[in-house]
Amino acid sequence: MNIQTLTNKIQKDSILNNLASFFDNEIYVVGGTVRDFLMGKISYDRDLIVVDEDAKSFSQKVAEFFDGVFIPLDEENKIYRIVLKDKKNFLDITNPIGGNLEEDIMRRDITINAIAVNIKTGEIPSFCEFGIQDIQNKIIREIKEENFTDDPLRILRVYRFYANLGFEISPELLNITQKHASLINKPAKERIEYELMKLFDGEFAAQALLKMDESEILEIIFPFVKELKQVPPNLHHHLDLFNHSIETVNQVQKFYEISPKEVQEHLKKVDFGGFSRLAHLKLAALMHDIGKFSTWTIEPDTGRHRFIKHEDVGARLAIPILKKMCFSNKQIDYISYIIKKHMYPTAVVSAPEQNDKVMMRYVRKSADNAIDTIIIAKADRVSAQGPEITKELVEENITLLDKLLQFYLNTKETLTPLPKLLDGREVMSILNINPSPVLGKILNELHEAQISGDILTKDDAVRFIKSIPLD
Repeated sequence: MNIQTLTNKIQKDSILNNLASFFDNEIYVVGGTVRDFLMGKISYDRDLIVVDEDAKSFSQKVAEFFDGVFIPLDEENKIYRIVLKDKKNFLDITNPIGGNLEEDIMRRDITINAIAVNIKTGEIPSFCEFGIQDIQNKIIREIKEENFTDDPLRILRVYRFYANLGFEISPELLNITQKHASLINKPAKERIEYELMKLFDGEFAAQALLKMDESEILEIIFPFVKELKQVPPNLHHHLDLFNHSIETVNQVQKFYEISPKEVQEHLKKVDFGGFSRLAHLKLAALMHDIGKFSTWTIEPDTGRHRFIKHEDVGARLAIPILKKMCFSNKQIDYISYIIKKHMYPTAVVSAPEQNDKVMMRYVRKSADNAIDTIIIAKADRVSAQGPEITKELVEENITLLDKLLQFYLNTKETLTPLPKLLDGREVMSILNINPSPVLGKILNELHEAQISGDILTKDDAVRFIKSIPLD
């Protein structure tokens, strides 16, 4: 897209055109909004700078004009949001940092964010032209090195934009990020978590993680990476554990892209943390084998590598790591669940007996996470192809996992909640026992039998609990 086409597109945008027609202010659309216009992407978030009026008073007028909702995002830095009536489009309005547009632009992190267009005249200031050129050339370049030491979070943002856009990072900027890598943990943990999840939401997340590792940043953010690198390839894995984990992230993205629309819609849902399930699933993919280092043994006779119960250990290890990084409890529950269950679908389809009853048990037990665990199981399978893993075995495994996925998609709408056949008080009365760990064990076994379809009625349940040994 050439410059004239860009300015025409911005001036024809109905929301910006209404603003330009009604208000006489000097208003610029800036940053990512311009980049989206230039790249032909739909943008519902319009970032604006008003030069000649206080941002708060101007934003209140804009909210009234559009009959929208005025939200102060950051009073200290004078950033205000207007949510329009459709609740889909919104405007973020501020004043230029330093009092003038050029100073504001030159304080930004990378050139592709250092762009502004006057919404009334279509003028692009000369100091923004390099940003336009870099978008067209698909390159991420720094403005000034000191901007990264002023706010080290910008180091991580470089890789976030790489993950989202797939643009190349200039050699000079790579050197800057590596030079100041030690500063990466200085920003607030909440800000780091936000940028990380934006990164994992990107199409090129796996490639961005490798770039971060080359610049010695990844181990600072995720210290467990150092342990992953110590586990070498083995009979089941053609890659060391670190590269296997990165490839699993990559394969999650690939399987997402070729999945049915229903699967894609599920993975793009924002169920927790303000980011998609897909972003969280890719983070879980990076962490899915973190329990292997501490469970790693080598059999002296055969040289075979063992990682017994690594999925359980990994799920436990993930919790304090994610808590320290300020992830929410819902995010932590999801990621630790995926780590714990990443091998479960493969175990289901590898069982000697394959029938609807076995698959229904999986569907019941996995519930909303059925799709997610199947996708990571597929990604894990194709990322591990050591000498003992034949191409035919991989293909067969993927075929069976796809069959399990299709079974879930076919049955999930007709699935009804299981009725509660017996509660704890009834079990204690029938068996004449007191509250104890034995009661919990019985209730759990009862639930498992109900999931499997072995018991259907209350009479079935009574007979079942009476058959369980109490010692």
